Amino acid sequence: MTDLSIGTLTADPTVIAKLDARRFNRHTFWCGQSGSGKTYALGVVLEQLLLHTELPMLILDPNADFVRLAETRDSAPVEHSDRIAQTDIRVFRSGHQEGERLHVRYLDLSPAAKAAVLQIDPIADAEEYNVLLHWSVSATEFDTDRMLQEFRASGEPARVRLANRMENLQVLEWDLWSRGAHSVVDVIDGRPRATVLDLGGFDHPAEPKVAALAVLEQLWARRESRRPILIVIDEAHNLCSPEPRNAVERALTEQLVQIAAEGRKFGLWLFLSTQRPTKIHPNVLSQCDNLGLMRVNAPRDIAELAEVFGFVGEDDIRRAQGFTQGQALFAGGFIAQPTFVQMGARLTEEAGGDVVVPLRE
Repeated sequence: MTDLSIGTLTADPTVIAKLDARRFNRHTFWCGQSGSGKTYALGVVLEQLLLHTELPMLILDPNADFVRLAETRDSAPVEHSDRIAQTDIRVFRSGHQEGERLHVRYLDLSPAAKAAVLQIDPIADAEEYNVLLHWSVSATEFDTDRMLQEFRASGEPARVRLANRMENLQVLEWDLWSRGAHSVVDVIDGRPRATVLDLGGFDHPAEPKVAALAVLEQLWARRESRRPILIVIDEAHNLCSPEPRNAVERALTEQLVQIAAEGRKFGLWLFLSTQRPTKIHPNVLSQCDNLGLMRVNAPRDIAELAEVFGFVGEDDIRRAQGFTQGQALFAGGFIAQPTFVQMGARLTEEAGGDVVVPLRE
């Protein structure tokens, strides 16, 4: 068994707590309220997976907490620093941050996803949807200005309406689009050991969701290749809401529900991290076989966790209300029995972290 050392037992700090790396071929749910140390602890587990497995990881990172995953701390053992330094870790940034840009191709989206981006209903906007469905152009030849001119010059009312819609919504101006350049989808298809997508810097609120939808659609489309990948979604409630509010969110949630239900046999394994279980779509939450639980106080959340994760005693779950920062309960397939753990130290730099209150000197 390949063990991942993640900390020590809370009952006996001399005993190392370990997870079975092989059992990350199940969906994992990671939960803890703000201030519990959830994101820091998630980094501890991801570092161990980097060190002790060959499992590729896709990390959807809304707060840029993992953009320094390739940078080890001075306190890290030399052998770990060397190994991580030699690991293929790719980081793609959004907004105005330095680094490789996070781009996807609009043309690579499914017809339904393209329609969702443009707020087109296949029934109410049938003619525009039909134009979109049959529109074909090479990704390397795609030019937005020329496309809009051609649509308007065609004289076809549906094409003219579609051009007006694209321009009015300003969708084609998003920084997300590659505009004929490379797409992060191509990089993920090559399976680096870790691909971190910084989703937090976009100007339009739909862009991070469309970026996630683009990469998840392509992973699903190529599922028959059965090339395993761990899909890590931090602050997963942003992408997998039980009550999606618009067409893009519905498409994204439906894709995640499909991966949760059927992806395991194809090697598409979810690792969802969030503050509250009630914020995650129940059809995704119910498919998780591994649980990492940090401090949670809300009685409703405790009840939800006890109901969904029936392999853990309710008394054990209730202990999460008294956890201090960095304490966690692990249960499910990746550990022999429910175990209470004090998480260990990070090896790599955490890019996020709390803002300190300025004090008077």
